[in-house]
Amino acid sequence: MKIVVLVKEVPDTYGDRKLNLETGLADRAASETVLDEIGERSLEVALSYADGHPDAEVVVLSMAPESAAATVRKGLAMGAGSAVQIVDEALRGADLGLTAEVLAAALRKTGFDLVITGNQSTDGSGGVLSAWIAELLDIPAALYLTSVEIGESSVTGVRATDAGTVEVTAEYPAIISITEAMPDARFPNFKGIMAAKKKPFETLSLADLDVDAEDAAASRSIMIALSEKPPRAAGVKIVDEGDAGEKLAEFLIQNRLA
Repeated sequence: MKIVVLVKEVPDTYGDRKLNLETGLADRAASETVLDEIGERSLEVALSYADGHPDAEVVVLSMAPESAAATVRKGLAMGAGSAVQIVDEALRGADLGLTAEVLAAALRKTGFDLVITGNQSTDGSGGVLSAWIAELLDIPAALYLTSVEIGESSVTGVRATDAGTVEVTAEYPAIISITEAMPDARFPNFKGIMAAKKKPFETLSLADLDVDAEDAAASRSIMIALSEKPPRAAGVKIVDEGDAGEKLAEFLIQNRLA
């Protein structure tokens, strides 16, 4: 069983996150960067299975700048057997379409039985990458799972819906995405940190994957404008002069809140 877990370096949610107004990219110098928590939870799902199945192979895969290598390596310290990082200057500012295309190509190259991802990252929050990759690879997708059971030939999970819960099953090869309802990730111990330095860490480029970031035939999103969020304005203050209820009702109606 080969399980590939998609992980991502993101700005720390506990710090200030800013966009560079010239490039539209996240300003990595403005805050500390960390391995996305939902990616860590995804890795925990894979590692929990591998704990009871010694023949299982767990690989972490990330599309990230060269500077993110130390962050990606945390996945190795947690217990993954190897890592693959896609590094290419042409990927700066890549949209979801290009990201999905690159990750799908990397998955074809590395091979897999099961791919595990988070439902959405804490920076871009696109929430569509797993489905996009499944479409490109033509494999079944079981998404937004709150529980997961990995079997020998298929994976089963529970997904919450507006009407209740649904149990879904996908035969391998398949991709799943998990939510924050899944358990917290384990912490790397000293032994794991030291072992991570000796584990295989492969770096791939777009040329290795035969992907053209500037392909005119492919759909690409282009940012055409960017501006700072305006300062927060003061709210409406209603002074009760015997008609506060009427004023409040009028405010709700005017703002289509009633």
